[in-house]
Amino acid sequence: MKYSILALAFSLATISGAFGQSTTDFFTKADAFFKANVSNGRVHYRAIKENPSDLNELLEEAKHITVSETNANEYQAFYINGYNLLVIKGVIDNYPLRSPLDVGGFFDGKKYEIGGKKTTLNDIENKLLRAKFPEEARFHFVLVCGGLGCPPIIAEAYLPTTLDAQLDKQTRLALNDLQFIQLNKNKVRVSQIFEWYKGDFTQNGQGLIDFINKYKTEPLPEKTKVSYYPYDWTLNEVK
Repeated sequence: MKYSILALAFSLATISGAFGQSTTDFFTKADAFFKANVSNGRVHYRAIKENPSDLNELLEEAKHITVSETNANEYQAFYINGYNLLVIKGVIDNYPLRSPLDVGGFFDGKKYEIGGKKTTLNDIENKLLRAKFPEEARFHFVLVCGGLGCPPIIAEAYLPTTLDAQLDKQTRLALNDLQFIQLNKNKVRVSQIFEWYKGDFTQNGQGLIDFINKYKTEPLPEKTKVSYYPYDWTLNEVK
């Protein structure tokens, strides 16, 4: 009887470990992966394609991790990293290619298993992150879609302990980049991200310029006229 109880306890512990893994190991491995495979905001897709074992191991582990939005920093960091890793996975599964848009259903058709559920890239962004944290507009500067029009991917993982500082840093880098925010006298051209998700940036009565100026070192004039330049979907690949 004692043996049976011990065996049962061991089996339950094994099952719990498989399907409720801690995020600590995932974040450590994700950090090492990004450090090894990202340079200057671009990804070494060819090298990953030739040796995908680290990426596949990470994503296999991510399938069995459970996170709750009640621990907001852990939840957000997990799904931000997960999104960026799955974009890379989608690219190398179809590599070589010029753009993620060359693959039908890249963002809204292909389903991946992550966090114990099957979901698309669009649903990670819109249902698991934006819908649950509607006031967090900074997601748009850390979720990297694989195109050069996106803010650059960073060579490190987003971590629960440093997430707010990382979100702030990436937002400031984007909004102070003269290619991302193109100013000409009293006119400014900005990424179509601001057009597609305008509601995220104009909450609580603030205007788009108000949002930009919260992070911009040299604020734009209040009456600056805004237009949008075309999004560049060229693959963000290290050449």
